[in-house]
Amino acid sequence: MVWLLFCFFSIQQAFAVRVKDLADIYGDRTNLVFGYGLVTGLKRTGDSNRNLATIKAMTKRLQGLGITLTPMELRSRNVASVMVTAEIPSGARAGQKVDILVSSSGDAVSLQGGVLQITPLQASDGQTYAIAQGPIVLGGFSASQSGSSTQKNHTTTGRIPLGAVIETENPNRLNIQSLDQIDYLLREPDFTTAQRMSDAINAAMNQEIAVAVDSTAIAVQVPKEFQGNIVPLLAQIEVVDVQVDRAAKVVINERTGTVVMGAAVSIETVAIAHGGLTIEIQSQNTTSQPNPVAQGQTVQNQNSQVNANEQADSLQLVSGATIGDLVTALNQLGVKPRDLVQILVAIREAGALNAELEIL
Repeated sequence: MVWLLFCFFSIQQAFAVRVKDLADIYGDRTNLVFGYGLVTGLKRTGDSNRNLATIKAMTKRLQGLGITLTPMELRSRNVASVMVTAEIPSGARAGQKVDILVSSSGDAVSLQGGVLQITPLQASDGQTYAIAQGPIVLGGFSASQSGSSTQKNHTTTGRIPLGAVIETENPNRLNIQSLDQIDYLLREPDFTTAQRMSDAINAAMNQEIAVAVDSTAIAVQVPKEFQGNIVPLLAQIEVVDVQVDRAAKVVINERTGTVVMGAAVSIETVAIAHGGLTIEIQSQNTTSQPNPVAQGQTVQNQNSQVNANEQADSLQLVSGATIGDLVTALNQLGVKPRDLVQILVAIREAGALNAELEIL
């Protein structure tokens, strides 16, 4: 059994982040579009005959080309039905191209080598804003032969770079030239960061034009010299550095044993007992041969041996001023990531962990 004693003190650190990486302009947002399409050219890795939606969609598409076939006459697995999604930037114009994501909506095995046929992309209002088409690029592969197969990453989702042509401009586009006030919205609301951002903007512009409204919004008044052409003002503001303050948080993934802790995490003095029990099971197979005269049968015997070991009692003192010191001390004691997960959970339950604990 290993005893761990933590004496841990936090040193708050602030990191500079640009405004463009910290906040968005209120009213200036992308337009999400989606569509239902068909991918052809697959090597018998598409949807099976059980997927009636794919068969009906293919039949209707062929009828539009003057080819009449019944669903029973389509037996190929070279076609797959997919959902297509994209984001149209707020300032995009007709004729520009954007990337699209393609994901299987049927029982296709792989979209490798497939080509997306013309697919209209609609928004929530039912209007078509873009047309998608092109060969799919996958982030993995799959192969099979004679009953054996291999696969890397997902093969039923892919991307088509610049695969959609915008037909209608984004209705959410903000007419920034007519604004006399710009509202920035923090992606992670925080009163301290909002105040620091307004102070940084005022210092960069050498005038009091920004004010923190609440933990999310920072209002910026457009100076007279920028009215009518606000782009230079936005270009200056978006590169202003802000000292960001984050809430203390510990993120734990129990499945992988991953632990991520921020610099603001602090642990009060606490004593922890963490067991080190090891169980080892050994199996050894032996064969029992019968006497030839007795005309018996050969018998396989399995012998198992179980050993349990527990580490000797020891008292360890761990102290540090930063989160790096804590992790270094735990590594020196041989604490594994999965053990660290249980230790941090126990510290949080004891009320000694001054941070939000998020378990994935």
